[in-house]
Amino acid sequence: MSTAVAPEAAPTPRSRVIPSPLAALIGVLAVGAALGAGNLVAGIVSPSSSPYLAVGDTVIRFSPEPVTEFAKATFGTADKPILLGGMAVVILLVAAVAGVASRRDRRPGVAVVTVLGIAGFAAVAFAPSFAPLDLVAPLAALLAGVVSFRWLHRLALDAAHERAAGRGGVSRRNVLIGSSAAVGLGALASGGGGLLLGRGAEESRATVTRLLAGSAITRAPGIPAGVDFASAVPGTTRFLTSNADFYRIDVALRIPQLRAADWRLRLHGMVDREITLTFDDLMRRPLVERTVTMTCVSNPVGGDLISTANFVGVDLRGLLLEAGVQQGADQVFCTSTDGFTAGTPTDVVLEQGRGAMLAVGMNGEALPPEHGFPVRMVVPGLYGYVSGTKWIADMEVTTFGRDRQSYWLQRGWAERAPIKTEARIDLPKGFSSVPAGPVDVAGIAWSQPRGIGKVEVRMDGGPWRPAELATEVGGDTWRMWRTRFDLAAGSHTVAVRATDADGNTQTEQRADPVPDGASGWPATIFTVA
Repeated sequence: MSTAVAPEAAPTPRSRVIPSPLAALIGVLAVGAALGAGNLVAGIVSPSSSPYLAVGDTVIRFSPEPVTEFAKATFGTADKPILLGGMAVVILLVAAVAGVASRRDRRPGVAVVTVLGIAGFAAVAFAPSFAPLDLVAPLAALLAGVVSFRWLHRLALDAAHERAAGRGGVSRRNVLIGSSAAVGLGALASGGGGLLLGRGAEESRATVTRLLAGSAITRAPGIPAGVDFASAVPGTTRFLTSNADFYRIDVALRIPQLRAADWRLRLHGMVDREITLTFDDLMRRPLVERTVTMTCVSNPVGGDLISTANFVGVDLRGLLLEAGVQQGADQVFCTSTDGFTAGTPTDVVLEQGRGAMLAVGMNGEALPPEHGFPVRMVVPGLYGYVSGTKWIADMEVTTFGRDRQSYWLQRGWAERAPIKTEARIDLPKGFSSVPAGPVDVAGIAWSQPRGIGKVEVRMDGGPWRPAELATEVGGDTWRMWRTRFDLAAGSHTVAVRATDADGNTQTEQRADPVPDGASGWPATIFTVA
């Protein structure tokens, strides 16, 4: 007797449809694997070629100036993490949608992953600091994304088919295991890239710190007693800013992780003798220490984008004189390793006693990576966007011609950027409440390189009265001030103005930071309880 065997039911069309949550996860994981692979390969081959960061740099480079200023004013130093976080959210949403669109057919997802990969490829290829080797990382990211998506999509489709046919084989559990493996590889790649980027730079920085400790340095005059009121008036600013608290404003999404041994500087252009320096060449030159207050042009009236440190480095004027600056050269055009450019007036750099330098140390140690390790420019008396090139790699002596316009000059900022005379109120804090009785009013004033000669304060629109000034260190640094008022209970408004050492009082006229720095008298409203 024979037993009839029922024919196997053919899977329905729905048997090869991936559930939407799993499809979205596949898209996200594939893009995550692409980003991780790109970051890893960039760490090995060329740190500036990470496609994710290159896209972010492109966004910054082509953002309209009002958008850039809004981001800095609103988010401060958190603007870059917010940009990167926003990019990540958008990319992951696009990846999830691409995954859902590929529930039956992988082609939509593969197309989206490919488009994202091409965008990263283009961002790297058109970056200001592009080199052919930079294309390796975005190519690796594109391949990793496409391969991951195809692989995970095939596993998920096979699982759906096997379940519909009532057979064992590839299960949802297997798909999730494969997905988890992809996530792990992506995270490992991304973390490995970060480790590769940072490990060598930190070891190099520690070596430079030891070298500085044993080097002969012409020290700056010692910081005298009474340079600030931090002990007498809690809450006021200390004279020297720690490296951790020193303000940071730049356009670098990724802090360059460089080794001193790999650093080179080419000084060329309108000079009699082109000079190329290694870090060892720089360290063999006389080292000097200078106490300098640096100020950001984006600092609003009463803002905190200002800090002071002891910098150690090589005199820049001497280096330019050695190269022989030719007649007519009015710009020192500097380029960072990340492609950022800044143009510094040549006459300021060459000014006797100005103190322009190539800095290698900051507050007793090598420059921190975020402040330009291994070498940065420091020119006292000019806003940072024309004087403070970090991670400097190229210096061309040229003119302020249209063919050599620096990053911020292209965006409408001023060609020359002398620091304006300004003051700030640190106490009382805005809209704070203070107890009745004598009220301390204190803050800082600056006018580099002229120095501060006088600070005046007025309460509730009354007469101006002079404030007590802290001990002066020099014209290149800020100066602290304080006074005290006996005030009745209620709301009060305090205003301040500074006068430089040449007798010029800061203007009351309000001006925005663009194009050459903010101006106006700062005022603070507070309440006496």
